[in-house]
Amino acid sequence: MKHLLSTWNEHRRRSFGPLCFLLLLCTLNVAHAQKSSRLKGKVICLDPGHGGTAKTDAYRQGPAGEREEWINLRVARILQELLVQKGAKVLMTRTEDVFVPIPDRAKMAVENHADLFLSIHHNATADSAVNFPIIYFHGHVSENKASVALGRTIAKALRTQFYGGKTPLSLVSDYTIFAERGAGVLRGTYGIPAVLSEASFFTNPTEESRLKDTTHNREEAMAYVAALESFFDEPQPPIVPKNSLVSVLPFRGLQEAARMSGEAKTWYADYKAGLRLMQRGDTASIRGAYDLFTRSDRSFPDSYVARECHQNRAFLLERQGKSAAAAEERKRAKEFYVVLD
Repeated sequence: MKHLLSTWNEHRRRSFGPLCFLLLLCTLNVAHAQKSSRLKGKVICLDPGHGGTAKTDAYRQGPAGEREEWINLRVARILQELLVQKGAKVLMTRTEDVFVPIPDRAKMAVENHADLFLSIHHNATADSAVNFPIIYFHGHVSENKASVALGRTIAKALRTQFYGGKTPLSLVSDYTIFAERGAGVLRGTYGIPAVLSEASFFTNPTEESRLKDTTHNREEAMAYVAALESFFDEPQPPIVPKNSLVSVLPFRGLQEAARMSGEAKTWYADYKAGLRLMQRGDTASIRGAYDLFTRSDRSFPDSYVARECHQNRAFLLERQGKSAAAAEERKRAKEFYVVLD
């Protein structure tokens, strides 16, 4: 019996010793990550977009049936885990595929004094070849500078860590798609550094397939972690009251389900055709180019060529002697679109 007990104790020492060492090592690594991370102690509100919308929003579905709200939640849950490991306090506006009203999502961030609000989405359009990130801030570039700075870090992190360094980028005001009031969750959290990030397009068949894979979801979440750490590494610029420095007239483009229409497919062809006509310089060509740039802007108002379309509209309006309208277009290009490259 004594021999058996001795053998058991030796077996237990050999078996549990390495395990305890590994657990200790993991604990020390987590503690080091928390100590060294700028995210420690930050209150971050994650908003997995939509939820419980299968019966109302049929267009939020990829060609093979993957729904946006499922993708958003998977990415958010992984991101929550990674942020907690960094020492952040994470608020989740939803943890299941259920509908949560937009005001309640914003209220959670405001009432808990969140340091940052990130609404996680994935995009849709009729042009199935499209796939690139779009990040939205609320209001105007010159007034919501902290959110613009946050959007910059996210856009660049998605490009390098999620797309391997090769993708167009859009960082735009939410007024580009919701011309009158902007996006509800960003409007409700104004004053907090806040963005709504559409990392990719689930209407692109290849991307939809990748988005079903949790490894791909984790790569997206890790890009967000890198971006948030980078954001908190720098002093935050101010956010001033809306319309206190500038106001811009609305420009109405396609939004939500309308982006799945046939009209939305011509956005890039219209832009290229407008460039060709603009080079001719005659009156008819100028008017035709203006109409094409306008149609491109309306069909895809947050695209990576939309800012240039507005700038070209301003140039063509000036050529036609419409200086006031041209000035408004230049202001729109400046306040709704951020140059990243």
